[in-house]
Amino acid sequence: MTPDPTFDELRAHVELFGELGVEGVRLEPEWRTRAVSGAPGVGPSGPAGEPESLVPTGTGDTLPIVRADLGDCTRCKLHALGRRQIVFGVGNPDADLMFVGEAPGADEDIQGEPFVGRAGQLLTKIIEAIGLRREDVYIANVIKCRPPKNRNPEPDEVEQCEPFLFRQIDTIRPKVIVALGKFAAQSLLRTADPITRLRGREYRYRDAILMPTYHPAYLLRTPSAKREVWEDMKRVRAILKGE
Repeated sequence: MTPDPTFDELRAHVELFGELGVEGVRLEPEWRTRAVSGAPGVGPSGPAGEPESLVPTGTGDTLPIVRADLGDCTRCKLHALGRRQIVFGVGNPDADLMFVGEAPGADEDIQGEPFVGRAGQLLTKIIEAIGLRREDVYIANVIKCRPPKNRNPEPDEVEQCEPFLFRQIDTIRPKVIVALGKFAAQSLLRTADPITRLRGREYRYRDAILMPTYHPAYLLRTPSAKREVWEDMKRVRAILKGE
């Protein structure tokens, strides 16, 4: 008898939920609709302090306009270092929840979509664990091109690329931004603090609440950290519900 792939996927999700410590799954219809109220005001916590407050551009941008302005980008050296294509971002342009990672990897460079490899599959399961679908959120990276051998992006590359991320954020206007991993969190918050100090806290950022957490790739190497990510995501879920 051929195994049912749907059943296998469901079983994998249930196993992940168990690892995260999920005690149940929310099925209410409102979990799949966009709330109309504004994000609740939450200040920064802990010694990291409040990050730089950046005001939305208000230029009437749309994501297609931002993508067109980015073009076949040659602003930094990455275009000549083996990247196949620009990986702009994917998801709901009106999302309440946005995820920001570091940079595309090999799978993303091939497919042109962020978080499609093993780490991306885990991210999808994490999104589903809070009652949403991948298409309900927006996913992007600080850097739009794959660095050689997946090295960390360099300062000049960030300088050229991050204005387009800022425009994406200001266009989508999410309630919550989840910074995935050390590099994304440090880049957005302009800090050198380690992710272990940043995660679990809330920061005001461009009219949103920014929540740093561990990168899904780190969870693949360190499964014991999944429970901490689940605690972060439960807080994200509560903010989205206005709690």
